[in-house]
Amino acid sequence: MKTYQVLFILLGLFITQACNHTKEEQTPAETVKTTTPEPKPDHHTSQISLDWKGTYTGTLPCADCDGIKTTIRLNDDMSYDAVAEYLGKKDAVFETRGYYKWEDDGQTILLSDENETRYKVGENKLIQLDKSGNVVTGSLANFYILTKQTTSTNQVTSLTSTRWKLVKLMGQDITESDAFIAFETNTNNVYGSTGCNSFNGTFKITNEFQLELSELATTMKACPDEDMAIETNFLEVLNTSDNFSVNNNTMTLNKAKMMPLAVFKATI
Repeated sequence: MKTYQVLFILLGLFITQACNHTKEEQTPAETVKTTTPEPKPDHHTSQISLDWKGTYTGTLPCADCDGIKTTIRLNDDMSYDAVAEYLGKKDAVFETRGYYKWEDDGQTILLSDENETRYKVGENKLIQLDKSGNVVTGSLANFYILTKQTTSTNQVTSLTSTRWKLVKLMGQDITESDAFIAFETNTNNVYGSTGCNSFNGTFKITNEFQLELSELATTMKACPDEDMAIETNFLEVLNTSDNFSVNNNTMTLNKAKMMPLAVFKATI
């Protein structure tokens, strides 16, 4: 009798363990949650690793002129200002403004101009790309490079190779005019705008600050009365001034030791 009781007890234990094992097999395994890590930004791109904001200058190749003197300023707000002067041609200075954006590679910027111009951004330089987005190779490759200009608020700006915007004329503030003057170092050419018409001529510097402007010629486009008044006085200053001064980013045209006839501020 006792033997049967022992067998029943052992059989019960065996059945209990078998049921528990079956339940364990039927319990679904926990789902392991996996997350794909976000790609880390490439810190080796020009967009991230370089100090690319600033002003770049250079002379690009030109098919029917002596070159295109180009200045581009990349601003903090993703806007740009550009000036292109077609050397050897009259009335061939063009200003453009717009916006630029970075391409996906983080190495190239695209301007919002009509040509959708692209530049590869390098260390202190912009490299203009061809229409296919490739770097130009061959003997002309270096002519497609614009070099970043170093500036300082305490640095004295040179009279030449600087664009001077008119801000005061014969004692009167000039605020609503695009009048400017520029002096080209290599050709001794002076050119600019009265705010309506363009002008050009030659200049000569003696004794470090004495200035002689000559062979001045202007276009003959009709101007509004307000612009015409500025133009008349501006041209008179150009014909009568005989010296200049440069102090940091301010330039003046003067007659003898009189008060400045015109005051300018350096731009790009």
